[in-house]
Amino acid sequence: MSNNGTDLITGFISSSVAVLLFGSNFVPLKKYDTGDGMFLQWVLCAAVWLVALVVNLVLRCPKFWPFAMVGGCIWATGNIAVVPIIKTIGLGLGILIWGSFNALTGWASSRFGWFGMDAEEVSKPVLNYIGAGLSVVRGCSLAVISGIFYGSTFVPVIYIKDHSKRNDSIYAGASQYDLDYVFAHFSGIFLTSTVYFLAYCIAMKNNPKLYPEAVLPGFLSGALWAIATCCWFIANHSLSAVVSFPIITAGPGLIAAMWGVFKFKEIQGLQNYLLMILAFCIILTGALCTAFSKI
Repeated sequence: MSNNGTDLITGFISSSVAVLLFGSNFVPLKKYDTGDGMFLQWVLCAAVWLVALVVNLVLRCPKFWPFAMVGGCIWATGNIAVVPIIKTIGLGLGILIWGSFNALTGWASSRFGWFGMDAEEVSKPVLNYIGAGLSVVRGCSLAVISGIFYGSTFVPVIYIKDHSKRNDSIYAGASQYDLDYVFAHFSGIFLTSTVYFLAYCIAMKNNPKLYPEAVLPGFLSGALWAIATCCWFIANHSLSAVVSFPIITAGPGLIAAMWGVFKFKEIQGLQNYLLMILAFCIILTGALCTAFSKI
């Protein structure tokens, strides 16, 4: 099998695993009281960093690029809104909305070369546009803002990779393998979440709201997210971000909606079921169009 064929298979398998885990990673927390979410986000990010440490050791500690931490800082900022989103509009709808705007921001920045990145070409651009468009179908204030932050999270890593090919750049010779940047990216997440949590403790006059029963579920949730993101890094490398973003950001909404229907009963009634089926068809069509635009 050609390297291109191997990359496609690796990319789509990684994308599938990422979609499944992203759509399920908040499930362990659903039945626990997480309050305002500030303590929980710190627990999540601690678990994320531990997974990154293991990956970094497995990869034999590739060079650490501090700029890659910026993407983690951006992600942690968007993550602050996750708990309020899930508490107010539910797991399924929340992930559908922020996933849509995540997809739009991440896809557009890669496709058109925003933020100093190289624009990425695909063999079938019309299919890619259709796929990205069909992946974006909803909107709500917090989830929209969160999605935009999430969609910018890979920009520093892609920027480093693009500029590694230029001899006059400070990033000349940097690795082209996305997973080599996981530790720096996740370190940015943990550092930023810690700063936010300390600021929260100061604002609460050293009396933060802690929820011990959410610690273990929070660690599990963070570990699932971290593994999913590692798969996303692999998919970015194998497929390119312009293809992986619409697939991985739109798909979890469907998985979360399945949890919402069958486990948590968030969606009820024939009309809502039909609406969800329509959303599924749109998301699936968008993912397939995006996938075939690479072939």
